Amino acid sequence: MTERVIRPMLVALAVVGVVTGLWAAFAPRGFYDDFPGGGRSWVSADGPYNEHLVRDFGALNLALAAVTIVALVTLARPAVVAAALAWLVFGVPHLVYHARHLDVYDTGDKVGTMAALALGVALPLVVLVAVLPRRRTT
Repeated sequence: MTERVIRPMLVALAVVGVVTGLWAAFAPRGFYDDFPGGGRSWVSADGPYNEHLVRDFGALNLALAAVTIVALVTLARPAVVAAALAWLVFGVPHLVYHARHLDVYDTGDKVGTMAALALGVALPLVVLVAVLPRRRTT
């Protein structure tokens, strides 16, 4: 396992999970209206407000952050693999959904949304590649 590669990726994923999770779980209306910030509104562009759905999204991100923090602290292979797979199980369908529904965004938000979501898939993929054993050739 290459700690130099894995640790920063896990830190980035944990930070995203904690920040997004706390915001959506504890200030769902603000998250809906203002995510990702900077005058952008990616969530509200894609349908009516649903407090339950936004709070659940926040809780999901907090759960992902919890698993990721355990992986980060222990660097135990099973925990690292579980965290990376959990992010992929969440991130791939999320990316696919938004890739199929870009019509609600202007060009800048299309690029921003897809870049952010692609990064959310790329980081756990890099972690998996770094942590999974390589076969030796003889």
